[in-house]
Amino acid sequence: MVKSAFTFPGQGSQAVGMARDLADAFPEARAVLDEVDEALGVKLSQIMFEGPDDTLRLTENAQPALMASSMAVVRVLKARGVVLADIASYVAGHSLGEYSALCAAGTFSLADTARLLQIRGRAMQQAVPVGQGAMAAILGLSMDVVREIAEAASVDEICDVANDNSPGQVVVSGNVGAIDRAIALAKEKGAKRALPLPVSAPFHCALMKPAAEAMRDALSTVDMKAPSVPLVANVTARPITDPEEIRSRLVEQVTGMVRWTETVQWLAGEGQVEMFYELGTGKVLTGLAKRIDGTLSAQAIGTPADIEAFLAARG
Repeated sequence: MVKSAFTFPGQGSQAVGMARDLADAFPEARAVLDEVDEALGVKLSQIMFEGPDDTLRLTENAQPALMASSMAVVRVLKARGVVLADIASYVAGHSLGEYSALCAAGTFSLADTARLLQIRGRAMQQAVPVGQGAMAAILGLSMDVVREIAEAASVDEICDVANDNSPGQVVVSGNVGAIDRAIALAKEKGAKRALPLPVSAPFHCALMKPAAEAMRDALSTVDMKAPSVPLVANVTARPITDPEEIRSRLVEQVTGMVRWTETVQWLAGEGQVEMFYELGTGKVLTGLAKRIDGTLSAQAIGTPADIEAFLAARG
């Protein structure tokens, strides 16, 4: 039997209209969105369906919205006899997607996950005054070269490697001045492209320390169970199951690098995973999996048609 992993998308995959077709087609999906709305005390589903885009893009909305969309798919599949632990050997998620993965694997309740992500989004937004932080994607250079660029660009400011998304696609994060220097240095070093990202805060860098402390406090009070299958953690690219270690890794993840290339490589290598399913909105992780390892199969499950195709293939 082919081993598979369930993966969960991160910020940037949100789009106005997300999960509306799921809610219309499946009562289980509608119930997930209703439960998230109630947990947050906000009509998040209306923002997901109707926007406006700048409201949905707000970190405190985008993060729980992406989780809700992923969990809608999980619950629809479960209602049709597809139990995560029977299909997937591992779960993994990109940044906030790690919370979706843990919710899907039973570590957190749906309501707690929604509240944690709302807190995480607000804390990340508030950690750095607007206009003082930035992120940039550097395409076409190796991880080692980008590390050197980040170090050279720092100069009394912060410039950290935030995301190792795939070979030749690395993101840096930090103070605006340092990121501007990193973009210039990357172009000098022959990057195919080096461009600022349209983000509201500099995620996954040392400037996020206040947000990490907020998540330490928030996570300390939440009930956690061991996941039904191991989580391959962003900050270690290795599987973990102990709730205490998961808690500390989620805190570390706020300022730490998302090691997505290594995560997929570990899953495909030692984890022996051949099939990646991306649950939720968008197809970003599906594309990255194939770019990281061309031998992998990857499939996005985010629409009613995707769900029907997945169920039909399983017979």
